[in-house]
Amino acid sequence: QLQLVESGGGLVQPGGSLRLSCAASGFALDGYDIGWFRQAPGKEREGVSCISRSGGRTNYADSVKGRFTISRDNAKNTVYLQMTNLKPEDTAVYYCAADPLVLRAICLMTYEYKSWGQGTQVTVSS
Repeated sequence: QLQLVESGGGLVQPGGSLRLSCAASGFALDGYDIGWFRQAPGKEREGVSCISRSGGRTNYADSVKGRFTISRDNAKNTVYLQMTNLKPEDTAVYYCAADPLVLRAICLMTYEYKSWGQGTQVTVSS
């Protein structure tokens, strides 16, 4: 059974950094495109970043460009989201999602993904 588990969330001060991990079990991650999403209280889930199966193509939401970096280590069956210069508006539950084939132009859309993790909380506050 395909399973995704996020980790690495926590409480951080504005300007700080966190690295989220998305570990896969039950399947080989290198056969899947991966997206990171987030959902703040009272808001819809939104796309943050996505990465192709090989890691050669990435996309970012405008709100995180230059601050977040997505990467993957297929040998470790894990995808990462390095977040720097965090802002209070980055506070949300962060989810990773996987699908065998995602169109790059719409890879930040939730409907492109069939499998989802349970999420990890990121809180940016002083």
